[in-house]
Amino acid sequence: MKFIQTTQILDIPEGVTVSIKARLIKIVGPRGSLTKNLSHIDVSFEKVNQRQIKIIIHNGDRKHVAALRTVRSLVSNMVIGVTKGYRYKMRYVYAHFPININTVTKDGQEFVEIRNYLGEKQIREVKVREGVSVEISSTQKDELILTGNSVENVSQTCADIQQICRAKNKDIRKFLDGVYVSERGIIEDEY
Repeated sequence: MKFIQTTQILDIPEGVTVSIKARLIKIVGPRGSLTKNLSHIDVSFEKVNQRQIKIIIHNGDRKHVAALRTVRSLVSNMVIGVTKGYRYKMRYVYAHFPININTVTKDGQEFVEIRNYLGEKQIREVKVREGVSVEISSTQKDELILTGNSVENVSQTCADIQQICRAKNKDIRKFLDGVYVSERGIIEDEY
């Protein structure tokens, strides 16, 4: 079944400006700006007023309507990112060999360096994505805090860190050592 026209309306909060040109979306807010290229998805955008955007798809079937809702979620996540920001907390888990994690900068690029994983001498490095800041928690032992405006970059950096700490050729029910996401959400205002 084809839907003749399907629309989704997205509300834009105060202090956020959205500019759309040829499916290139730029959102500017108090925490910075985010840009996303959606030229590969066949949707059209229309500004209802300064505080609302209408996302429209014409003659779409179920998959196109699902893509429409995905686009709405992507833009909504970008709006939340430039107004509040995202924070992920990761904890290191180890049974015997304590994992040591540091952040290093090489050639202007930031890396997370993981040492002594399962007692290995090998140093594992994970590239931190653009716009993500990594800090080691001073209040909680064995905790890593990642913050940023883009939920995609923050969560993908967490996934890269968790993925590089997998015990290969071992029973994962027994060898639980690694770095895992313990908490995720938006940054609360600490005023």
